Amino acid sequence: MRKRSFVLAALAGVTVFAAPVTASAAAGTPGIPGAATAAVASGAAGTRTVSFRGMRLRVPSGWQVHRQGDWMLVQTGRCDRPAYFAPGCKGFWVLGPEAIKYGREGFGAYTGEQPFYPASDVQSCPFSAKTGQVIGKPTAVGLRRVGRGHKAKYVSWFGRCVTHRGGRQTATFAQREWFLPTSKILVVDVWNTPGLANVLKNATWS
Repeated sequence: MRKRSFVLAALAGVTVFAAPVTASAAAGTPGIPGAATAAVASGAAGTRTVSFRGMRLRVPSGWQVHRQGDWMLVQTGRCDRPAYFAPGCKGFWVLGPEAIKYGREGFGAYTGEQPFYPASDVQSCPFSAKTGQVIGKPTAVGLRRVGRGHKAKYVSWFGRCVTHRGGRQTATFAQREWFLPTSKILVVDVWNTPGLANVLKNATWS
């Protein structure tokens, strides 16, 4: 079992999350080398557009956005503490080149051949910090459209939540990943977010 943690050097001492992104804060993050661009703009009634490295996603207006440099959380439900893959924080992650660079277990480069897992020790279950997680084999692999002219390598990994003592299974989850190696974007979802596949399928690009 393993625990997800940052490569702190990549963050250069910067706090992982800023406040939720607004249109006025969408110009980027000065002083953070390689910071990905994320923006939120008003769209049709009940929706908003979230931008990241040229990819634009139309999402429900009630979804909140938190970002810092190369990491962005699109919060879809309750989240007491919107920190990096914090347990109990509903949403999905959109990650850029720096996250991908250290995204494999042991802090190697993520390629999609193994789950996104920038750590080497015990990872908290997405639902509760009181249990750990074990990610097993993929249950689905293929190509998925992410807007016109873009296809992602898609993998859904089978995950289990287990007790720290004895390894008793308490829950299961799917870690879904959409990887765009040319655009250097990775989307990670551990909450089976309703409608996310269609949101990505209907993405637009600048």
